[in-house]
Amino acid sequence: MAFTLPALPFGYDALEPVIDATTMEIHHSRHHKAYVDNLNKALEGNEAADGTIENLMANISKYPAAVRNNGGGHYNHSLFWRILLPSGKSAAPSAKLAEAINSTFGSLDALKEKISTVGATRFGSGWAWLCVAADKSLCVCSSPNQDNPLMDNAECPGIPILGIDVWEHAYYLKYQNKRPDYLNAIWSIINWEEVSNLYVAAL
Repeated sequence: MAFTLPALPFGYDALEPVIDATTMEIHHSRHHKAYVDNLNKALEGNEAADGTIENLMANISKYPAAVRNNGGGHYNHSLFWRILLPSGKSAAPSAKLAEAINSTFGSLDALKEKISTVGATRFGSGWAWLCVAADKSLCVCSSPNQDNPLMDNAECPGIPILGIDVWEHAYYLKYQNKRPDYLNAIWSIINWEEVSNLYVAAL
C-alpha cells in the first residue's frame, strides 16, 4: 500500500487573508504531493510501505535520507492541514489543554509567543512545534528541514499536537521575508479543537 496525498478539509481560498489561495494550492498540490510521490519511490519494495507514517517516523533512523526527508514532509504537512481552520472559525483550546498550557507557559498568549519565537529564529527551513513529551508535559521546540519530534533521532522528541511550517514556500508569496508577520497572523486560523483532540490522544 502506497502513501497518498490527503485531501484538504477546506478550499484553497478558505484561509484568506492569512494564507492566500495561490500559496495553498502550490503548497498542497505540488509540494506535499511531491513528498508523497518521492516517499513512495524511496520505499518501493520495502515493507515500511505497508505501515503507518507514524510508525515510519518512529523508526526513521533505519532508513536513508530520501525516506527521512520525504516521509517527514508527508507527516508534517498532513498534521499541518489538520490544525488549520478558516478565518473566524478557530475555537479556543479545550479546558484540559488550556489548563496544561497555563500551568506550563503561564497563558495561551505566552505559548503563542514562544512558538512564534522558535519559528522565527529557526535558521533556514523547518518547523515550530507544540508537543507532548514522554512525561506527558507540554514542550515547544523547532526542527530543521522536514524533521519532526516523532522521529527516533529527533533533537526534541515528543508527540506533535501542533506544527507550523516555516519553510518559505508556506508564506513567501504574501509575506516575502517577513516570517514573524506570518507567524503572528497564523494564530487566527489555528484549529484548537483539533489540537485539543490530538492532546488527549497523545496522553
